[in-house]
Amino acid sequence: MSRYVSFRDFDWVLLGFVLLICGLGITEIYSATLNTKFEGIHVKQIYWVVGGVAVMLCVSLVNYHALMDNVHWMYGGAILSLIAVMLFGRTYLGAKRWIQLPGIGHFQPSEWVKLILILAMAKYFAEYHERELPLRELVKAGLIVLVPMLMVLRQPDLGTSLTYVPIAGMALFLGGLRVRHAVIALVLAAILMPAMWNWGLKPYQKERLMTFVSPEADAKGAGYQVLQSKVAVGSGGIWGKGVTKGTQTQGQFLPVPHTDFIFAAWSEEHGFVGTVAVLLLYFLVLMRLIHNAQTAPDRAGAFLIMGVVAVLIFHILVNVGMVVGFMPVTGIPLPLMSYGGSSVIFTFLALGIVMNVRMRRFVN
Repeated sequence: MSRYVSFRDFDWVLLGFVLLICGLGITEIYSATLNTKFEGIHVKQIYWVVGGVAVMLCVSLVNYHALMDNVHWMYGGAILSLIAVMLFGRTYLGAKRWIQLPGIGHFQPSEWVKLILILAMAKYFAEYHERELPLRELVKAGLIVLVPMLMVLRQPDLGTSLTYVPIAGMALFLGGLRVRHAVIALVLAAILMPAMWNWGLKPYQKERLMTFVSPEADAKGAGYQVLQSKVAVGSGGIWGKGVTKGTQTQGQFLPVPHTDFIFAAWSEEHGFVGTVAVLLLYFLVLMRLIHNAQTAPDRAGAFLIMGVVAVLIFHILVNVGMVVGFMPVTGIPLPLMSYGGSSVIFTFLALGIVMNVRMRRFVN
């Protein structure tokens, strides 16, 4: 470690906010899984958080420029891992997204691809210094994201593949995207939507999108999750029903309350006040990240942090919007709160890169 890098420059305030959110998530996982077959998994979540903090500390010591210099190898490894999922992955609920690793369990490569794409975009635009982005550069940057995105979409995993879009969007915006090119991209996307609908989406994915418009049309089928989630959120009132006292959650009417719908479970048991408190914590985390981007020592560091910001904002908006019926159900977890090792470790790895950039603010 360079003698100019010190943990005195570590963002301990940011870490405090993050661990507070994790603590609230573990509490809700305990409550949501009480007296179910998942009871006790909050202990595993604690292990994942502790492991995530350790990984974050280790990553913060590795110079982020060294990571970007080797990102082409990481990108190649990511593509190979996605190919391995296609060939050897385990199929669960009609999707092939995981690889079984001895002694580790299920490994979901698509989660780690997000981090590699953040590094790849930062590397690409750190070396580009023109004020405006020409069309050829837009196409090249788009292909870097599009290739793994299509591979993940084929698994099929629409939710995770969509999380790659804000990474590209943020990088292109900061890199000098021209307005006319943005309009052209949106028009092309609109033109390709019918083809995507007919050949790119599975029947259950189409059903989810159609149910989003009118969940009451199939209240006991495809619309069940959203309707029960909205009931749980609304029944929380101002102060909530209390830990382990949520009727929708404890009665097991709310589906997967420890993963995708943990925000609904939290809202039922902690009410409007608890919901606002959690959203405020996320807001403080995002503002802290943006502040770190503003004080980054170079263009590459700023791009790295803003890539992390883009992914977190997307996850939060989609998950919270999903549980209140403003977004279709996509299976995107709520960062730091939802149960799941892959999501937790990815988030702490991303935060490790943020800390990495921050700790090198004053390196000469």
